[in-house]
Amino acid sequence: MEEMSKHGKIEVASMKADMDRKTARKYLAEQRLPSELVKPREWRTRPDPFVEHWPEVASTLAATPELEAKTLFELLREQHPERYDEGQLRTLQRRVREWRAASGPEKNVVLAQRHVPGEAAQTDFTSAVELGVTIAGQLFVHLLCVLVLPFSNWQWATVCLSESMAALRKGVQRALFQLGRVPRYHQTDNSTAATHRIPDGKRVVRAEGRRPFNDDYLALMRHLGMTPRTTAVGAKEQNGDVEAANGALKRRLTQALLVRGRRDFDSVAAWQAFVDEVVRKANVGRGARVAEDLKAMRELNVAKLPEFISEVAQVSEWSTIRVRHCAYSVPSRLIGEVLRVHVYEERLEVYFGDTLELGCDRLLGRNQKRVDYRHVIGSLLRKPAAFARYVYREEMFPTLVFRKAYDAIQTAHTGTKADVEYLRILHLAATRLQADVDGALDALLEKGLPVSSAAVKALLAVDAQPVVPAMERPVVDLRMYDALLVEVAA
Repeated sequence: MEEMSKHGKIEVASMKADMDRKTARKYLAEQRLPSELVKPREWRTRPDPFVEHWPEVASTLAATPELEAKTLFELLREQHPERYDEGQLRTLQRRVREWRAASGPEKNVVLAQRHVPGEAAQTDFTSAVELGVTIAGQLFVHLLCVLVLPFSNWQWATVCLSESMAALRKGVQRALFQLGRVPRYHQTDNSTAATHRIPDGKRVVRAEGRRPFNDDYLALMRHLGMTPRTTAVGAKEQNGDVEAANGALKRRLTQALLVRGRRDFDSVAAWQAFVDEVVRKANVGRGARVAEDLKAMRELNVAKLPEFISEVAQVSEWSTIRVRHCAYSVPSRLIGEVLRVHVYEERLEVYFGDTLELGCDRLLGRNQKRVDYRHVIGSLLRKPAAFARYVYREEMFPTLVFRKAYDAIQTAHTGTKADVEYLRILHLAATRLQADVDGALDALLEKGLPVSSAAVKALLAVDAQPVVPAMERPVVDLRMYDALLVEVAA
């Protein structure tokens, strides 16, 4: 039509439009675009299989709108088994969808909000397992604690192992000290135990349906000068900015890993540095709005809190303490004492007074146990009959070689005598180097020799013999010193 307005030649116009001349003539006669000539289809390509029973279905939907099309289809098949088959489910689903759009109940509308610069920060945990990152060749199962400023979408991410208060404290502080500023509010969802008090066996809920904040989280907010707030129960969209940022961040990290060419890192610290660099580059493009956020926030003028939660635990008669529903052994001399425990996100430090008595990786989950044989081997040697039914018996095999050695001893001895022999070997590991005892046991098993504490001692004694290296006596030329004295005098 544009070409026809220039010269009025239908042959030239249709050629330039890559159209047959007869088709062009039809459009010119109609004086309408092709899209305007399409008429809605008013006929069915096949008969409606539900026409007979649709009034019943519509009546059921009107009475109970929550019913799904599949449930309605199953009811129809029960009532009329000879009438309907599986291939007609999609047709009913389409009919039900059309009914909901035309006559169904009102739906909840997500009301988009206008964000105010510097008003709030949103924090959320997201799983990072799908990134396939490995640490020294081992799959790294972890989370990312992501903090986002909704106005500018500035974000920061911290690698963590669990959705805990220690992880939240670490993630929030890393982000705010990176900014150097602090917003007025800090917003999280309503489900996490890191921020809310969820006592065992109880349901503590406020009148408005929200759980109260726990004391550790409130203390963190007071220290940083932020007011905590949470989303409504079941309303994740209220934390929508950080929820959306989670997906965008993982896509960005995936692309960066593809460019890097490998997903293995030497350490968790190296992976965290990689995440920091990716996030820092993403934040550069948000400069103008980030400046507005920073201008509206007050300066962060407090010291960073230590990245641990301090607790106390009393040592039981089993020489263990319980921390966050998990058991850890400590030296037996501390039985009955009250110890101070620093609970980090990934490790524990246990103190008696100012002395560090135990430092180990933190157990994740509930009812896990970490019992060091060195803490209880003395008592086991004095009462070897208790070993057979010892609650922590499986923890007394520090490596697979020790387990194989115990099985080999069982073939030569029975009952308590076999247990005594193994406990003596375990005592050697506690008083010498475990690696040396492990090597001695492996050598005995490989050669098919009887395994005993005496045999292990003999091998350790051979290995302990010092080897004096043969050294040549050097020839000392004292004239070198005379030459130095001459030079100094000169």
